[in-house]
Amino acid sequence: MLQLTQKIKGNAFVYVVNGQTTLNNQTPDYVSEAFKTFQTAETKEDFIKIGSQFYFFVKENSDLEKMRVAGFNIRQKLDKKATDITIIGSGETTLALAEGLALSNYQFLKYFKDADEREYTLEHIFMLGDISAEEINRINNVIKAVFWARDMVNEPNSFLTATQLSKEIQEIGDEAQFHVEVFRKQEIEALKMGGLLAVNKGSIQPPTFTVMEYKPANPINEKPIVLVGKGVVYDTGGLSLKPTPNSMDLMKSDMGGAAMMAGTVYAAALNKLNIHIIGLIPATDNRPGGDAYAPGDIVTMMDGTTVEVLNTDAEGRMILADAISYATKYNPELIINSATLTGAALIAAGSRAACLMSNANSQVTNDILNAGEKVYERMVHLPLWDDYKEQLKSTCADLKNIGGRMAGTITAGKFLEHFAKAPFVHIDIAGPAFTEAPENYKGLGGTGTGIRTLHEFFVNYKK
Repeated sequence: MLQLTQKIKGNAFVYVVNGQTTLNNQTPDYVSEAFKTFQTAETKEDFIKIGSQFYFFVKENSDLEKMRVAGFNIRQKLDKKATDITIIGSGETTLALAEGLALSNYQFLKYFKDADEREYTLEHIFMLGDISAEEINRINNVIKAVFWARDMVNEPNSFLTATQLSKEIQEIGDEAQFHVEVFRKQEIEALKMGGLLAVNKGSIQPPTFTVMEYKPANPINEKPIVLVGKGVVYDTGGLSLKPTPNSMDLMKSDMGGAAMMAGTVYAAALNKLNIHIIGLIPATDNRPGGDAYAPGDIVTMMDGTTVEVLNTDAEGRMILADAISYATKYNPELIINSATLTGAALIAAGSRAACLMSNANSQVTNDILNAGEKVYERMVHLPLWDDYKEQLKSTCADLKNIGGRMAGTITAGKFLEHFAKAPFVHIDIAGPAFTEAPENYKGLGGTGTGIRTLHEFFVNYKK
């Protein structure tokens, strides 16, 4: 979508205004006058529409998030059927504005009868200024991965079963040239993934376990980084049935962690990052039918740990635990897990931030937090103190799958940490993964959160 140009194109123009900004000699006088007024005014953004032409003025701001939101504001004012826009400016502030505009151009219209009428037709965001082709290519690829993740989260379970999710991942693997292997139910049984199989017992749809691997010729890491994402394609709560309003009706989004991690591998492969990454996606729906697992059941996990199930709606940790155990075979230098895991994360941080827990070294932890700050996918750092293990003690098994009402986000992270045999980072994205009302460039519905953060982390990754 973003591309470099040597001249102004189209009928819509954006000027990123600083002390050195000048207009094209062919700019109409009334636009020049409006520009001069804007330069001295307190206003941060303004626009003029003359006929079919748009002129946008945005004062340059070192706060990159404000520039991204300015990009969203431009998309709101721009004609729905505009096909081209030229942004005149340089550096990371201009790139941030373009990123916000491009992310705001996303729509999920697949199931609308009048999709053609609703559709934005913007295809080209031309960039005129001191910006490299490499920067443009990198942003385009990350946005492509975010859009893919948003599509996956927005798809209903009537389409996106666990099997279909694995097919969608295979497609992006073929495109970006990373390896994808899909394990079916029989192979999952052979692996003794008791958590994934237990959650799947109430469903008529089989589970899948998808393994992605992106490995460049000479990666900087000798041992891979393993990404694990929760792929609960729909969550009723199982026998611990959720209420429908504002809960079950949003649960097509419960595979946001899987979308984040698959999208991260996709972006890394498209941008040919020099880092070895493996992605693991356990996937199933969670239903109360058939032989559904029940509160009181004891499940033997892949690593032999026994888990007393006290709430079947705490299913994400059950399937993730097996995937984290599977990661041990790669002897990874780091495991990063992502999931829409707990309602408690929404209580702790709302929709404004994810919750991060880590036993990795402070450099890794801070680098992820700082990457999130840079792209404005902020995270609250919560502890993983051993004290929280006490809440997971069972009277009849090695662990129980819930730790009680207090510190629910942390005890969920602590449960998962038990299965990790390498430095471990857990990111609970329950808040920012899905919006119920339009929110600037994040849009409505699936946001694709976390991909931009992890990509920024990998771009700057040091052993």
